[in-house]
This record gives sequence, C-alpha cells and structure tokens, in this order.
Amino acid sequence: MSSEEEESKAASVSDGDKKKKEDEEYEKVCYVCRRPEHVAGPMVSMPVGMNLCHDCMQKAFDSVSQGGFDLSKIQNMPYMNLNLSDLGNLNPQDIEIPNRQKIKKRTAKEPKPELDRKDIPAPHIIKQKLDDYIIGQEQAKKVISVAVYNHYKRVYLSAGQKEAEGDVQIEKSNILMIGPTGSGKTYLVKTLAKLLDVPLAIADATSLTEAGYIGDDIESVISKLLSAAGNDVDKAERGIVFIDEIDKIAKKKSTSSRDVSGESVQQELLKLLEGSTVEVPVGSNQKNALTPMTSVSTENILFICGGAFPDMEDIIKERLKEKSSMGFSAELKDEHEKDSNILTKVTNEDLRKFGMIPEFLGRLPITVTLESLGRDLMIRVLKEPKNAILKQYKKLLELDEVNLVFEDDALEWIAEEALKKKTGARALRAIIESFMLDIMYEIPKDANIGSVVITRAYLDKNGGPFIQMRG
Repeated sequence: MSSEEEESKAASVSDGDKKKKEDEEYEKVCYVCRRPEHVAGPMVSMPVGMNLCHDCMQKAFDSVSQGGFDLSKIQNMPYMNLNLSDLGNLNPQDIEIPNRQKIKKRTAKEPKPELDRKDIPAPHIIKQKLDDYIIGQEQAKKVISVAVYNHYKRVYLSAGQKEAEGDVQIEKSNILMIGPTGSGKTYLVKTLAKLLDVPLAIADATSLTEAGYIGDDIESVISKLLSAAGNDVDKAERGIVFIDEIDKIAKKKSTSSRDVSGESVQQELLKLLEGSTVEVPVGSNQKNALTPMTSVSTENILFICGGAFPDMEDIIKERLKEKSSMGFSAELKDEHEKDSNILTKVTNEDLRKFGMIPEFLGRLPITVTLESLGRDLMIRVLKEPKNAILKQYKKLLELDEVNLVFEDDALEWIAEEALKKKTGARALRAIIESFMLDIMYEIPKDANIGSVVITRAYLDKNGGPFIQMRG
C-alpha cells in the first residue's frame, strides 16, 4: 500500500471517529415522526444511519400483518418519503437528520450552574467592563449590572440543591429598556452577554404574531436561544433573550381587523416572561411535522425588552402639564419642552397609555431609560471605546503602514452632522464611511505615504486631507 493510500485511509478513519463522537453528543431523532429520543424513547438504528422509534416500528409491523406485506402501506406512512426498495443503495448523508435539528444529550450528573458562586462578577466589576465599550448611560449600566448580578445569584441557587421548605425564593426580575434610536440598547445587551459568556438570542418583536397567523410564533424566541447554545438545553435555560422593537407590539388604538401582532402578542409573551416550560422547534423558527420539538424551561432565562417608544415624550409632557397649577409655585407649561432626557420621567401610566397592557408591564419590574447622545458624548463614542470607529479605521490603515490622525475640529464636525441625522450613534459610521471612501481607495496606490491627517477643511469640502510622505 502506498503512502498516499495509507494517509487517505487514516484520514477516513479519523473522520469516522470524529463523526461517531459528534453523534454521541446528540440525541437520536426518529426519521418518521421527528420526535427526539427523550420524548419517543429508545430508537432502532438502521444500517444507513436512519433511526426509528418503537411507535413507528410498531405501525410498520401492523401495516405488514394486516393484509400481508404491502410496500405502499409503509411508504404512505406520515412523512415517509423514502423508497424502501432502494435502501441498500442509499448514502447515509442523504437521509440523515442534520445536527442543527438534534438536541444535545443531557448529562446524568447533577446540573451545574452556568456560573460558579465565586465566578459571578460583582456589579461594579460588570459596570467597569461595560465602561470599556459603552460611553455614557451611567445609570442604565448601573441598573443592568445589579439586575444581572442578582439574576445569576438566583440561577446559582436554583441550580444547587432544592430549597428547604420555608426558604426564601428569589423571583426573576426582567428588564425593560427605553431609549431613542442609536442610544446603545442592543449594543449594551450584546456586550453584556459577551462579558458573561452566556448564550444570547436577539429577537425582533415586529415579526412575532399570534399563533396560527403568518409570522414567527412566540416560541421562536426560545428556539433562537437554543440554537445560540448549540442545542444544549441546560445551557439555554440560563441564557439571555433580548426582544428588540418591543414598542411595535403595543395595543392598536383603533382597528377594524384582528390585532394579531399587538395586544395578542403581549398576552402570549406573559408565560415566557414569568417562567414556564414551552415546546420549541429545534433548528427552525416554525413548528411543523418535520421539525423535532423539545421542552425548555424559561424560569431562569433573563428577558430584556428594548424599544425606542416614539412619541412617548409627548405622552409624558401631556401628563406633566396636567399637574400645572396657578400661583407663584406653579410649573410653567413649556418647562418640559426643551428637556432632552424627558424619557427618564416615564411611568407605567405612560406606558399603558402608549399601548402596553398592565400584565405585560408587571412582568418587567425593572425599567431602564437611556439618554440621547449629545455632541460631547458623540465625540467620546468616536474615540474612547475599545472598538471605537476611529480605532477600527486606524487599524485598517496600519496594515498599509499608514498612520491615520483626526483633528479635534474634524471630530466636532462629525458629531454635529450625526446629531442632524437624529439616528444616534448609528449616524457616525455612515458619515465616516462616506468621506473615508476616497482615502481608502487612493492610499494603497502610493507606497510612500506615511500618514494622513483628516482636517475640518476636508470634511467641509474646502480642501483635502493633510498627507505626509515617509522619511
């Protein structure tokens, strides 16, 4: 045998062992009814990698015993799209259920907490780590740090031994984040999940509809978390779910049709927020007969709901104006018109008037408001975070051995232009992308360029960038 054949044989053996090890990590799924092993029981494995549960095997035997062996009866079983006469010629990969639709086996040992007690970071440590990536929003970072710290202490307690009768049981505290677009709601949650190294699922409330209508079912939120956890149910049950655009499921003021994406979605979310065991599809956002299902408990899943809540400022101002009275101590009616951070005065009364039902708000006891970004904060967002936009472009030009410098006047110009767009920090990248396009195109042409200085004159289109050659 040649060396090439020996290497090929060794590689095939190695791949086979790796495949066998991966298969041992996942539960078997019945090829016919698509039920996993923990639901349907032990499976009968066929030579081509196809698994059948005892119920489906019994149905096959019953169809054979009634009226003799009739191949059409077996082929007409629900979801059976396999020609059994060609069984010997099949490639196992053609009929095998992919791992993304399988569930990882649960260990027989005691479930371990996602974070050990000594490994749970204190609130001030969580906030310090958030400070490296997020500028401003001090109150929001403080509230979320404490909420997450308490939540994972609760997870640790629930993952240990069962509480004795009469022990204090800590209830879950979900979070509602309110802030204008571009204030950092989604980025805050992404950074938090990255620092804690826990599964994170980001769902969009605009795609959620009442069960039975076109759109994603409520359980698809947990299905995304299960996928982020690598189909490990134990890990997913201690993750974080961020439901963005939560203000889009507000109760419609007046409509002649059924409100399938408003109040009904809020009502169906109640069971997830409070904590319940739900059946979720594995590897898909939609329930159907060909998708395996599994049970996931949401009791220890932290839910964070975020939304911009447009026009909420008008509702708050209207409520505050009603408190105005006559006399020297009366509040002026236009006192709150120029308040840029009026969202910090939001109450449950304002949220109910916006269209959120009381039962939904009751399951989100912690309300966090994020401030709109001013000019000074915009400049800090450009320079200070660990992955600031300017640092990203400097890194890109360093690969071409070119030093990129931004003058202070140029940064002020960028911040002022971003404020005009009224889309928060998202406007910064759009602005920088536009004027950096020509620079990123022209710099690689000349290997003698050593540094580029971005000036305000260049941004105002009254001149060009200041370029210095090497040496």
